[in-house]
Order: sequence, then C-alpha cells, then structure tokens
Amino acid sequence: MITFENISKAFGKLQVLNGINLRFNRGEAVAIVGPNGSGKTTLLKILLGMVLPDEGRLLMNDEDVSKTSDYRSQIGYMPQISKFPSNLRISQLFDMMKEIRQANGQYDLDLYEAFELETIKDKYLSSLSGGTKQKVAAALAFYFNPPVLVLDEPTAGLDPLACEILKNKIRLENTKGKLLLITSHILSDLEELTERLVYLQDGRVHVDRSITDLKADYGQNNLSRVIAILMKKKEMTSSDILQVA
Repeated sequence: MITFENISKAFGKLQVLNGINLRFNRGEAVAIVGPNGSGKTTLLKILLGMVLPDEGRLLMNDEDVSKTSDYRSQIGYMPQISKFPSNLRISQLFDMMKEIRQANGQYDLDLYEAFELETIKDKYLSSLSGGTKQKVAAALAFYFNPPVLVLDEPTAGLDPLACEILKNKIRLENTKGKLLLITSHILSDLEELTERLVYLQDGRVHVDRSITDLKADYGQNNLSRVIAILMKKKEMTSSDILQVA
C-alpha cells in the first residue's frame, strides 16, 4: 500500500535518512520507534508531504506520489502536539477541514461523539486544555474515514477513560483493514495496538519484524525490554539487521 523506496534525506551536512526501504500493507498495525534523532519524524513527514526526500520515491498503491498531493486525502494524521488556529471554534475547525478536503460523504463520528465534542463545539480552540485538544485531534484524524492513519503519541495527555476509548477505536479500524502507523514512547500502548515493529537508528532501518518474533528472539516477555536492548547497542552490524519474513 505504502512503499518507501531508497529514501534518503539530509539537512545540510546532517544525513537524517539513508536508503530507507519499507513497505506497509493494508490491515497492518506498525510501531515506528527509535532513539531521538533516528529519523522517524522525518520519515513520517515525507509520507505526509511535509518534507521532500533528496533521493528515492514514495509510492502509494504502487504509484509514485512524489510529485502530487492528492494521495494525502487518504491519510488521517494525529500529531503529538496539535496547533490549531486560536480564533476558531471546534465546530468551525471541522467545517473548515470539510471544505479543504472537499468532503461530502459519510463522516466517522465515533470519537467526536465518544469524546462529547458536540457539547463544547462552540468553545474556541485557544481555550481548550491540552487533553481536550488531543481529543479534537483524534476525532479529526478519523473523521474522513481514511485508509491510512498516522498517529504520533496518540494517547499522550489523555485521561485514562479517553485513552481506552481511543485505543478501542484504533483496534476497530485495524479490523476494517486500515493501515496504522503509530509512534509512541508509551511502549505498553505499542504492545497493545501493533503487531510489527520498525526500529530506526542513525537514519537506517535496523529492525523490521513482528513483535512476537522479536520478543522470542531476545528472550523477553515485553516490548519495553526488547527496545531497551536495541537502544543499548552502540553499533549494529549487517548481521543484526532483521527483515520481515
């Protein structure tokens, strides 16, 4: 569904991504992790069209989308920190996004209703707490029924009830065959919600494998211990690189 083909990116003399080759398919739930500066944020920004690669191609459904923006309508994005226009009300934000996307079909109201956003729709976005802004961002990411969802620290700032509502929604959409790409420092969330792990370090893919197999390989019972082992490795040779079977 989505393919990163030999993607490289540098900012000045800093090589952020170096020959990334990844393919993500419908129905997958994938955790993308790595230490700070590993390149995961740049990788996702390339997918979202916010950064252009220096080399390589981005493909969706096997079609090169590097020079078009139309494919972005198929992606729902929930950023870690949402920056909304402060002069808009919640209802105005959703209306504006409908106009931008030129959408007039069936909307996914599950999170909008579960988070009871209708009761506060006239509040200005600038007046909302961080947790409420996260609820708005989550509802907006799912609102247009996109086949691909990119979720960056989705549960950060949410209260326990809101976390469970969102996680249940993520699981539901995965069963519908949607592709989920999730980054989070809350590793228990990743273990609950994803089946495959992509580990980036120094701009390269070092691990790309099912979480179940990784835990078995490293003799660990939980994902956090596996990640800790990976991050402690100062150097990773080619023999350490694992690929999806």
